[in-house]
Formats: sequence, structure tokens, C-alpha cells
Amino acid sequence: MHTTLITLSLIAAILGLVVLVWGADRFVLGAAATARNLGISPLVIGITVVGFGTSAPEMLISVFSAWQGNPGLAIGNALGSNIANIALILGVTAIIAPLAVHSRILRHEMPLLLGILLVAYLLLADGHLGRFDGVMLLIGLIAVMGWITWDAMHTRPSDPISQEFAQEMPEPMSMGRALLWLLLGLVLLLTSSRILVWGAVNIAQAMGVSDLVIGLTIVAIGTSLPELAAAIASTLKNEDDIAVGNVLGSNMFNTLGVLGIPGVIFPAAFPPEVLSRDYPVMLGLTLLLFIMIFRVRNGGKINRLRGSLLLSAFIAYQILIYWSTQG
Repeated sequence: MHTTLITLSLIAAILGLVVLVWGADRFVLGAAATARNLGISPLVIGITVVGFGTSAPEMLISVFSAWQGNPGLAIGNALGSNIANIALILGVTAIIAPLAVHSRILRHEMPLLLGILLVAYLLLADGHLGRFDGVMLLIGLIAVMGWITWDAMHTRPSDPISQEFAQEMPEPMSMGRALLWLLLGLVLLLTSSRILVWGAVNIAQAMGVSDLVIGLTIVAIGTSLPELAAAIASTLKNEDDIAVGNVLGSNMFNTLGVLGIPGVIFPAAFPPEVLSRDYPVMLGLTLLLFIMIFRVRNGGKINRLRGSLLLSAFIAYQILIYWSTQG
């Protein structure tokens, strides 16, 4: 590949990622403020609107990569983001300040996430992400969003996560300004994700690696960095339930939405290492998080030792991918 094209692709990927992150932040701000002006409770906004908004970059990357005939990038982004959310984000955050989970909602979401991962695995077990698989995953996304909204509406105001979301709501703003941020954020998301996918695919071709690997590493880690900063900020303000809740919600959206989109747009077989390497790692980390949260003896606390374990698992996984590509 020509050196100039490689340089342009690298610039496009970096610029696209930066604009994607900022656009997602503006989109979430506008969506949350709009929902607040419509009288929706902070808890419902935090669980649904903010949760969906933080996964918007991954979803749009999935759309454009599948549309261009690169479903491997979309699949890698979905699985890689889930792995980074648990092992990198919660690992680093717990090392800085141990995380304690108290919310009833999170204790409902954790088993639900495990169930979603198992169902998705059954759909992918034949090595082909087909249109039926994608439709079933997207129907599951709608059902899960409905259930989460219902659960949030029936949660007591005294639930810790409800109080934390109330403190994190954006300052009141006019409906016009809220809609402006919402529209601007959406435009930036659409534009930057298109640029990022173009650059990422070219980089993968230049490096001689698959789109799947680029999605699992560069794209997944890049789109997870803002969530890492948000998780650390939440923890430092003693909002541990938000930090963990954002990870659980994002992983649900990634598994059902980001993974379902390429199945609908571009049904295709995927590399076998998805089932032999990447999906087992994601499922194992989710199960480990489940054990950490529900272990009665320490009251659902992810201490520094367990955070170090999660971060070590993330580093080991990156090394495993590197060895796999070298092989």
C-alpha cells in the first residue's frame, strides 16, 4: 500500500476516534437534557439514554464496517469493547479506588448479561453470523431496553444508583439547546465513525492483519478510553454503582446491538478464533465479574487485588492476540 495512503489512513483513524469520542459526549449530553425536559426521571435517563449513548460509537462503527463488507471489524469491536470494559476499565478503576456494588438494579443486570452472552454464543456457534441471528439479537436489544426501563421505573428512590444518577444529570438547559447538542452529536458520530472505519480497514490491510484484530485492539480500546475516564471520575466521587452499571449496560448493548447489526446488513462467516479465543475470554471475564459482585463475604466489592487480576487478564489477552497474529 502506498506510504501516502497509509499516512492518511492513520490520520483518519486518529482524527475519527477523537471526534467520535467528543461527538458521543455531546450526543449523550443533548439526549439526557432532552429527556430531562420531557420529565423523565434521572434513573431512567441514566440506565437507558446514557447507556445507549455511550454505546453509540460502537454501533455506528458496526453499521459502517458491515456496510463496507468488513463485518470482522464490527464483531471485533463488539467483543473487544466488552473485554476492555470489564478487564481494563473496571480493573484500572478498582486499583485506583475499590468498587463496592450496592444497587438492586445491578444485581438484576448481572445475571441478565450472562444470559445474553450465552444466547448470543448459541446463535454464533455455527461460525456464521446470519440475518436471522442479527434479527434475534436486535429483538433482544429492544426487549432488554424495555425490561431495564420497567425495572428502573419500579426502583425505590433510595436505591444508591438512583441517587448517584440524580447528582450526575446535566445542568438544566432549554429544549432548543438540548436538541442542538443532540443533532450536532449525531452528525459528528456519523461522520467520524465513517472516517474511522475507512482508516482502520486500510491500516489492517497495510499491517497484514485481519479487520477482526483491528476491531479487538485499536478500535475497541480507543472507544473504551472515554468510559475509563468516566468510571474513574465516578469512583472518585463515590459513585461506584454508576461505574459498574455503565460497564454492564454497555456490554449488553454491544452484545445485542453492535453484534446484531452486521448480521442484518452483511451476513457472513467469521474467523474461527472468535469462538475459540475471543468469545471464551469475554464470557470468562463476565463470569469472574459475576462472582466478584455476588460474593457475599465481601459484600460485592471489587478490591485492588481483584482489580489487578482483571487488568492482568487484559494485558495477557493483548499478548495472546499478538502471538496469534504472529503465528
